[in-house]
Amino acid sequence: MTDVPITDLRPLLAVLVSFVAAFFIVASHRSPDVREGWTIAAAVAKFAIVASMLPAVLDGAVFETSLGTFLPGIEFALRADALGMLFAFLASGLWIVTSFYSIGYMRGNDETNQTRYFAAFAVSLSATMGIAFAGNLVTIFVFYEILSIATYPLVAHDETDEARAAGRKYLAYTMFGGGVLVLAGTALVYLIAGNVSFTAGGIEELANADPGLAMLAFFLLAIGFGVKAGIMPLHQWLPEAMVAPTPVSGLLHAVAVVKSGAFGVSRVVLDVFGPELVFNLSLPFGFSAGLVLSTIGAITLTAASIIAMRKDHLKQRLAYSTVSQLSYIILGLGLFGWYGLVGALLHIPAHAFMKLTLFFCAGNLHVSTHTDYISEMAGIGKRMPLTMGAFTVASLGMAGIPLLAGFVSKYYMLIGGIRMGAELTPIAYYLVGALLLSGVLNIAYFWPVIYTAFFEAEDAHDAKPLVDFRLGGESRSTLPATDGGRAADDAATDGGRPEDGDEEEDADETDIDDVVESAEGDSAVDAEDATSAGDDAEVPDDSDIPDAEMDDLPTDEEGVVRPDFDTSDRDFSEPAERVDTGDYAVDSRPSDADVPFGVGRGGDAAGDDSGPDDADGDRDETAHDDGESGDHADHDDANRDDADHDDHGHAGGPPAGGWERIDGLDALRGHESTWFTLGPILTAMGLAVLLGVIPYEMGFLELVELIVDTRLPEGVMRP
Repeated sequence: MTDVPITDLRPLLAVLVSFVAAFFIVASHRSPDVREGWTIAAAVAKFAIVASMLPAVLDGAVFETSLGTFLPGIEFALRADALGMLFAFLASGLWIVTSFYSIGYMRGNDETNQTRYFAAFAVSLSATMGIAFAGNLVTIFVFYEILSIATYPLVAHDETDEARAAGRKYLAYTMFGGGVLVLAGTALVYLIAGNVSFTAGGIEELANADPGLAMLAFFLLAIGFGVKAGIMPLHQWLPEAMVAPTPVSGLLHAVAVVKSGAFGVSRVVLDVFGPELVFNLSLPFGFSAGLVLSTIGAITLTAASIIAMRKDHLKQRLAYSTVSQLSYIILGLGLFGWYGLVGALLHIPAHAFMKLTLFFCAGNLHVSTHTDYISEMAGIGKRMPLTMGAFTVASLGMAGIPLLAGFVSKYYMLIGGIRMGAELTPIAYYLVGALLLSGVLNIAYFWPVIYTAFFEAEDAHDAKPLVDFRLGGESRSTLPATDGGRAADDAATDGGRPEDGDEEEDADETDIDDVVESAEGDSAVDAEDATSAGDDAEVPDDSDIPDAEMDDLPTDEEGVVRPDFDTSDRDFSEPAERVDTGDYAVDSRPSDADVPFGVGRGGDAAGDDSGPDDADGDRDETAHDDGESGDHADHDDANRDDADHDDHGHAGGPPAGGWERIDGLDALRGHESTWFTLGPILTAMGLAVLLGVIPYEMGFLELVELIVDTRLPEGVMRP
């Protein structure tokens, strides 16, 4: 195996292809099918370019593209080596899967600003390729900041106050926080070594530099990149970014953003300082820089797992799971030895496949049933068997169950920790304990979701598995009342979230009941008095009749309150005909009544005012695409929760009567959900299984072993 540099344009083409595609996506905003065609074409082209370099890279070749030198010793260069290929091959492949899922999710949820979404997604993947193929710290810093800017519109996609606040926090942490630390560390490395190019095994000049300055530069870079990886206490941007659409969450957590942070730390450990120097940079009490890095990872993965157990919102639980799982990579990178580094790098694709599956499942639940909270998912497994089955498989993989991707990577890290503790320093043993504890905690926060979905009934929901409830739990029904509302004793079945306006509604109902009873009583008394006193009875003044001055109650010609009861033959078991006043959600947001793939798509629904294009049988898709018509401008989660309905006419949780049971064959026929979302879910789950069963045949383990072999000193080679 030889390290053969090859001058080639393919690393640059891999970066540019989706950037160019973004312009075509924007130009095709009036034709959603063409726009999404550009997205798929760019994703396939990018993956093909990256995959074409893989065989040569496995043989030891390195593809290089130089864009010029702008400072002495600093070149803006792209370099496709084995480590960069690991990240690029993973991200480009998963972009194809995520693109198909995005089409199903964005159309199925009738999201606004879809053109902006797909264009920003494309630019984000260009930045990701730039990070993967960056040849030095300056190049990776530039693309690191471009990625932060490109993903901001995705995080703030809904344009609500909450989404904008999450976007600002995202920029503050990753761009103005982590980015500044990376820049400072880069400048310090250049000052010490006069070189910032990535070198397998580390930059030689740093080994002879002042240990104090080298230590400072290491932690500036490691923490700077670690911000994007969600290390505590710099993780707060990550859970708040869950206000974004689910495919964006998949991008943030599995494909690009947090992986770019973990990849940046990998570059710092393996190609800037080198594993040997990271282990030899000593600190008090027997700690080295590597052990400090592993300790930060151990604390983060334990604390985040505990926090995840308390989250009832499914995406929030998955967000803290990501904070925990990315810390495995950080922990493994601090383990000096072959096994620990192999496990850390292999966990990059393993986590990507499993976490992408989990987020895709959460998004499919939202699109199909508008259910986001675990406490509302009792029995949902019979309504969404394929989705929850894939969720179960991915959850088991995250917990490290054998024959799944998570087991292989965690096994290597566990062996690496034991060997390091036995051969180098006993301090490493507590890292082994953290790895074992984290496996138990993974089961603790994933099992309640599986248990609730498959082993609970909607009419007898046992809340014990959720830590949010009182210890010991309580059993209650999650079914709404048959009139569409919730019974009074079911008010807290959503995990302690009060329904908006519940108190006002209760007060209104009480007032109306009192008024009606009062009116009925007055009417009966008036009739009785009239009969006994005869026609000569004196009519009292209005001042003597308190209710007579109430303008909102009907009175007769004499000023006496006499309610005008409707005596029509209407069947009150049927809903009343809706009066189109223009004030309802379905009037202000026609997409709530005219959902994709649903009834009314062709303008048949009553009150459909989506536009004149309905006359040709299909609403102009640009209306639900960019939101530029004005009807979709108010895209806020609260409004969506109030207005959106699933196929049972119920918003969130099981409908009256419980979930509809969908058998496996019916689910495979597409009755559970559209295949634009089911297909990517099953694909990502299949990749997680294959990586656990045949890691060498997939190429990832072979690539990881090549990376580690070329970066460890000769005395610490493969066992």
